Amino acid sequence: MFILQLAIILFASKIAGDVSVRLGQPSVLGKLLIGIILGPSVLGLVTNTDTLAQFSQIGVILLMFIAGLETDIDEFKRTGKASAFVGVGGIIVPLVSGFLSGMILNLTPVQSWFLGLLLSATSVSISVQALKEMNLLKSREGAAILGAAVIDDILVIIALAFLMSLAGEDVNLGTVVLKKLFFFAGAILIGWKLVPWFLKKFASIKVTETVISSALIICFVYAFFAEYTGVAAIIGAYIAGVAISLTDFKQEVFEKIETISYSIFVPVFFTFIGITAQFSGIAEKLGLIVLLSILAVLTKLIGASIGAKAAGFSWNSSFGIGAAMVSRGEVALIIAAIGLETKLLSQDMFTVIVAVILVTTIVTPPMMKWIFNRKMQTGFGRR
Repeated sequence: MFILQLAIILFASKIAGDVSVRLGQPSVLGKLLIGIILGPSVLGLVTNTDTLAQFSQIGVILLMFIAGLETDIDEFKRTGKASAFVGVGGIIVPLVSGFLSGMILNLTPVQSWFLGLLLSATSVSISVQALKEMNLLKSREGAAILGAAVIDDILVIIALAFLMSLAGEDVNLGTVVLKKLFFFAGAILIGWKLVPWFLKKFASIKVTETVISSALIICFVYAFFAEYTGVAAIIGAYIAGVAISLTDFKQEVFEKIETISYSIFVPVFFTFIGITAQFSGIAEKLGLIVLLSILAVLTKLIGASIGAKAAGFSWNSSFGIGAAMVSRGEVALIIAAIGLETKLLSQDMFTVIVAVILVTTIVTPPMMKWIFNRKMQTGFGRR
């Protein structure tokens, strides 16, 4: 059954992506929407299974790995200030707005801060695909977005640990911070010293495709240890890609990994997001979903845009960067699951939040394309 579902997903996602492009939208939008149509909410041709979820996980890891391979490290260094401003701005505005909204909804102060934290999360895996389609992944804007995503992930996870300690959960803030520092210090040291050595040694083995296999090993090990230390797996995969981009194997790895990823795993990831959508019993919560969705989009857009403008970007580029940070994706889903488990989110509110996350994911690609294309002829960067 899984094999047939996989064939349906690949066929439908490619057709939907093509239709989306012909309509002037990023292909990823069509892939997200076709997932909803194929899934249990509409046609029921594809169901949410553990195997499909694992394929999807590999897809998002490889997508961020490719983003790392395409990163211009010199441009990345130049946008360090911008990344910090965008990351912090994109957290403060949603965090405070979410807290105030929670208080209006009669949530407890801790639950209100948790709602704000949920709205502060960012997942740029969807944005990466949109940037690739617009040839902006290697731009100054692209570097700022990717750097801000790393900063956002670190700050949100640390804030989550702090909030869990306030909520009475057995979480040691010092340990959380130490684990994050351990991962990033280890990732940088290994990327600098061991990654080039491992690629050269493994490439000399007398079997086929050793370079690609060694690159995948590095990618998956980085992703695992990132998740193990409480950092998102996609951040680990991205750092692995950056490490390999600094070696002589960059081009060979990029070309073959891109072929593997976009032929099977990445289409499954995009479509799976739609497949997991659940709309049962959602009608009575529609008003709250609409209001929180508007809040989620506007607060991240405004906060990250102000940060980008403060770092010297034009308003057009700033809003484009802000739009790229809107999608909450799997990072917010993980935090929402923690909230449900620890009773910081009720089952009803969890359903609402999942719907809001889906909305932010769907609106991000067309919003990015509209903003970035609005004044494409003026160029990007400083004014």
